Amino acid sequence: MAIFAFLTEFNLPNATTWFYFSLLLVIALFFKFTRLLSMRNWDLLALFLLAPGFLLIQDASHLKASIYSTPRTPEEIAAIKSTVQSLTIYGYVWLISASGYWLIRCIVDLAMIRRPALSTNLNFSGLAWLAIALFAFLTVVAFRPNRDEFGPVGRGPIALQQVEEGAAKLVSTSQLVSEPQDPESQRNIRFWVSRSVSMTCHLAILVGLVMIGWRHFGDPTTGMAMAAMHVLLPYTAFMVGQVHHILPAALILWAVFTFRHPGLSGLLLGVAAGSSFFPLLLFPLWCGFFWNRGATRFSCMFVLAAVMSLSMTGVVLWWQGQLQQVIQELWLQHDWQPWKIPQNESIWTGVHWAYRMPVFIAFLAMWIVGTFWPAPKNLAQLVAQTAVILLGIQFWYTDQGGRYVLWYLPLLTVLVFRPNLAEMRPSLATSERDWMVRWRKAITSRIRGTEPSVSTVEVRQTAIRTPVKSNSGVQKSWSESTSG
Repeated sequence: MAIFAFLTEFNLPNATTWFYFSLLLVIALFFKFTRLLSMRNWDLLALFLLAPGFLLIQDASHLKASIYSTPRTPEEIAAIKSTVQSLTIYGYVWLISASGYWLIRCIVDLAMIRRPALSTNLNFSGLAWLAIALFAFLTVVAFRPNRDEFGPVGRGPIALQQVEEGAAKLVSTSQLVSEPQDPESQRNIRFWVSRSVSMTCHLAILVGLVMIGWRHFGDPTTGMAMAAMHVLLPYTAFMVGQVHHILPAALILWAVFTFRHPGLSGLLLGVAAGSSFFPLLLFPLWCGFFWNRGATRFSCMFVLAAVMSLSMTGVVLWWQGQLQQVIQELWLQHDWQPWKIPQNESIWTGVHWAYRMPVFIAFLAMWIVGTFWPAPKNLAQLVAQTAVILLGIQFWYTDQGGRYVLWYLPLLTVLVFRPNLAEMRPSLATSERDWMVRWRKAITSRIRGTEPSVSTVEVRQTAIRTPVKSNSGVQKSWSESTSG
């Protein structure tokens, strides 16, 4: 009813106000005032380092939109364009610098084993209420057209575009309308589908953070604190509708949660790789994490999920007659090819593109080293190195690189709040618990014509689990047999 419309007229503050408001709330909720110089306090403040870069780019965008809103002289237009270019470059320089800090921080975290358990300034119930309320308000704001102040950030992958279009067509055909809908209705349907997928992914991240805190950290309050932190950070509100940012992040976070089940982690990461290109770069790192601990299951499910996702997208494009055109467009894109001249907005519009190749080579070197070192990896090191790869992509990716904060934001939240996870590793792959190991050994023994061998690890674990009889028990059985 129109009389109650005021109840839904909720608006978030503008970007600058929300930045300061969320910073004050985070300090009040999570800052340890009794340990001012702790790493936890600095990490909480450092999570806001990226926000000024977004605000600079937003100011440049607003200034650019105002060029032709009022009559201006050519000199004024030229001056405004120069200011827009300067603000944009400053914004991307700030974003890349802050990303560089967090890249170094994640590398340093590989050596930070001892992490004291630090409680929050609010209990579980209060954090849950805050997280649920903020998520509800964020959902109301997200479903309002023309609310996204920053606009689309980067091109969405073809796979996600096809999913959105297919879902929009499914919704439109299920409305049982006799006449074809106008383009405006189609845009509205696609908007609602896109925002529904986006908010579902945000909800999945909140639940995933709570589950990680509960099951892996052993502290549900820490999990709820991470969920509240996610909805409080300004980047969540800045890019609430960017599906191609939040969907891969949700899949990666749940792959972290299911690390005790390598096949399920591979399935989730494979779906993420099939929907966007960058999770493909995580495969060697995660395969090294599961080495001798379910790497075969992880690899098989990863390849299966990625191939199926790409195949479904290819079939849809082939059916629509767009497959060849899309492949050509992907091949000509300069975003992922560092040897080509960039054309989209990024830091490389203000820095000579020739320096992009050395940056990419440095990223490759870091990527290769991280695959093999450290070994074996624990869960904390996996989270940190995954964030390192996602942060490293920002430096050479030319489609607004530096603004893809939601790719790694949940991982940084886990990194900030995590306790000591040095013993968190997947279980060793033995024939008693891994059907793929038994299957591989059976095939090997059949080829060689020998009986399946038992590994040293299995012998050791069997010896540990087998109870040893005491000498008294042996003497008792011997005396009974002799007396008989």
